[in-house]
Amino acid sequence: MGITIIGLGPGAIEDITLAVWRILEEADEVFLRTDQHPLLSQLPQRPTYHSFDAWYETTESFEALYERITTEIIRLGQRPQGVIYAVPGHPMVGERTTQLILERAEQAKIPVKILGGLSFIEASLRALKIDGMNGLQIYDALDLIHLYHPPINPDFPTLIGQLYSRDVAAHVKLTLMNLYPDETLVTLLHGAGTPDEKLETVPLYEMDFSKDIAHLTTLYIPPLPYAASFEALQNVMAHLRSEVGCPWDQEQTHESLRPQFLEEVYEVLEAIDNGDIEALKEELGDVLLHIVFQGQIAVEEGEFYFTEVLQHIIAKLIRRHPHVWGDVSVSGAENVVANWETIKQQEEATKKAEGKVARQSLLDGVPLSLPSLVHAYRLQERAAGVGFDWPDVKPVIEKVIEEIEEVKAEPISQEFGDLLFAVVNWARWQGVDPESALREANARFRRRFQHIEQRANEQGRVLQDMTLEEMDALWDEAKLLGL
Repeated sequence: MGITIIGLGPGAIEDITLAVWRILEEADEVFLRTDQHPLLSQLPQRPTYHSFDAWYETTESFEALYERITTEIIRLGQRPQGVIYAVPGHPMVGERTTQLILERAEQAKIPVKILGGLSFIEASLRALKIDGMNGLQIYDALDLIHLYHPPINPDFPTLIGQLYSRDVAAHVKLTLMNLYPDETLVTLLHGAGTPDEKLETVPLYEMDFSKDIAHLTTLYIPPLPYAASFEALQNVMAHLRSEVGCPWDQEQTHESLRPQFLEEVYEVLEAIDNGDIEALKEELGDVLLHIVFQGQIAVEEGEFYFTEVLQHIIAKLIRRHPHVWGDVSVSGAENVVANWETIKQQEEATKKAEGKVARQSLLDGVPLSLPSLVHAYRLQERAAGVGFDWPDVKPVIEKVIEEIEEVKAEPISQEFGDLLFAVVNWARWQGVDPESALREANARFRRRFQHIEQRANEQGRVLQDMTLEEMDALWDEAKLLGL
């Protein structure tokens, strides 16, 4: 009784190990996961070779196929003579059946012996002439096709195996293009380690066009020619904070960075308002810098690791989207928001039950430091989420009119505040972000007033000497120009 799993290497006869060759020379029968291997005809002729290729056509999925093969190998391994199971490459590299067999064999108390061979990794390194210790990342194409963003550090080289069809290549390409520029040059390795080995370098967006893609194709992605990873940014910040870093960066605290952090966020909003994508790219980097800066300070102070920040937000996103990662159904965005409020209340109840600090009010989650218009909007949004809201927009408008009358009667700060609060509520009902609306109005005023200044200067005049009617005319001119 027992199971021997052997690796047949990438495809060249000289790459098969002596130990595996001797096993094959002495075997009566060998079970192959697949007979689609370049050196099959060159293997010792003594054993009878059986393959599971026919099952590929009759099984609904790869996982089901691997389960089926595993069950059969476990059954064969329980025989007195045991079983020899052969796989391409190395049994411990990209071979799902090996892992399943090891798990089931341990449960069934069947001994397992593994004899390795060269994998596609060594063959690829040899063909590419690169060092595998230089941060090489290795992925299975079948894992990447289910992702929307690849878990790859673009500062280091990457090998992607099992790129066995153009369809798989197309799906992998779409995932990779969420990280790499479309024009990134990548290399397709066809039959690495075989006499028919071929390297094909193409732009990423064309990688699935190759007619040579087959079951022995591997994709190589070189590192980008510039530092572009989150890890690189973290290292730069840790360096700046170190004893050999920058005195200014070393002195900063959570609190001292607050003004600059807020300023950078507003610069992002300005770039969005202006439709300036280049500025947005730069300003988002500045905000990310502050996030990493705060995280590095926390690490140094022993407060938390940045991995905890990421773990927390990833778990929260998944937990608060049961309609995506669970079995909850939603009818639209409003239904999603209502679900969020319910989930948040459940989270607070759980915190309270565990003795953790929980919010005492639904409104506690609205930061007091928010700009006042945003603060008002969020307060109303929270209250509306549990039904504290007008049934339709008519009484909302009536409330605005009522507050205007009260301001007319008694123009004091409190009445103006109530009026602004009512106007914010009206904006919310109309789907308008009041903070953005006012920011856009400020920008329009700035552009139009600067136009008045420019035109006055062209006429050799100063604003103080112009009449309101003259300035109004220039204001209307600015409007006609789309300013």
